Amino acid sequence: MKKSFWPFCVLLCMNLFYANSQQHFRVMSYNVENLLDTKDNPKTIDDEFLPKGSRYWTNGRYIHKLQQIAKVISAAGEWDTPAIVGLCEIENDSVLDRLVNQTSLRLQQYRYCLTSTSDQRGINVALLYQRDKFGYIAHHSHPVRFASGTIRSTRDILHVYGEIISGDTLDVFVCHFPSRYGGEKESENRRLEAARTLRLLCDSLYNVRKKPQFLIMGDFNDTPGDKSLRNILTALPYSSFSKQEKENLSPKDQLQLYNLFADSDQFRFPGSHKYQGEWNQLDHIIVNKELLDHSSAMCLDAETVRLFAPDFLLVKDKTWHGLRPKRTYYGFKYEKGYSDHLPLLADFYITF
Repeated sequence: MKKSFWPFCVLLCMNLFYANSQQHFRVMSYNVENLLDTKDNPKTIDDEFLPKGSRYWTNGRYIHKLQQIAKVISAAGEWDTPAIVGLCEIENDSVLDRLVNQTSLRLQQYRYCLTSTSDQRGINVALLYQRDKFGYIAHHSHPVRFASGTIRSTRDILHVYGEIISGDTLDVFVCHFPSRYGGEKESENRRLEAARTLRLLCDSLYNVRKKPQFLIMGDFNDTPGDKSLRNILTALPYSSFSKQEKENLSPKDQLQLYNLFADSDQFRFPGSHKYQGEWNQLDHIIVNKELLDHSSAMCLDAETVRLFAPDFLLVKDKTWHGLRPKRTYYGFKYEKGYSDHLPLLADFYITF
């Protein structure tokens, strides 16, 4: 009996060792649509979202919105909440403080960082992170530089870098590119400038990082085939990665990016956002080739890339048919929902 017991113990210890040498790292990107507080900021255009504003944005509705967003993040984690969460359309620090400390997320011990933006509505992007999975080092808020050299009113690009459990540095960028307001073509140049700013930031870092690992996420207000992603960022579809590497088509000394959500036909819906009956993939998670290489400390689990679209996030689209995201407001009708965007999820494994 004793002789047969010891090999079992050795095997068990070996299994525990190997199981503990790999960490699950879930990434989430979510445009939460107008997560604003109820206080007037005289420096921004936020009158619409005040108790006496056109949307009657009361404290009760604000608290409900916070609880709804916390519910989505918790549900997206399944057995564990995501290690990092990129958020778009956050008003300020007080909103984030209430989200992580006064909702169901308080037990997850999230920390956060936020841009300080020049956006007229006071809208920012933010990153939530769990300290045991992402060792925050620093963050910077980068304004979009336009061709004239001026800084126009738009959201900054958030760059956060920290140490993952393997000891490597992970650079995270959270973006919310200029909207299509005024027309897709008419507003295109603003998104091209945002893409140039982001690409310049990435190229600069790529030249100084020993083991560059870039994770880019957010609402780009453009689809995978639009110029900002295709020509400026040069974010190739993830499906092209194997061919690129096999045929040595990607220069080893240049930053090559891959869009995990470029092939939208593989998901439940052909986009993360629905407008006038048409789904469009405006939200993206983009990585550099090092995060796709199985020899790297951190590597994508390709089968986990997905839109997070549980039934509770959806409602019947009575106007355009099918389903649509259940929003906080549909027009000016209070719908008690979540957002007009669906979240994105992707899992990585970190070997250490």
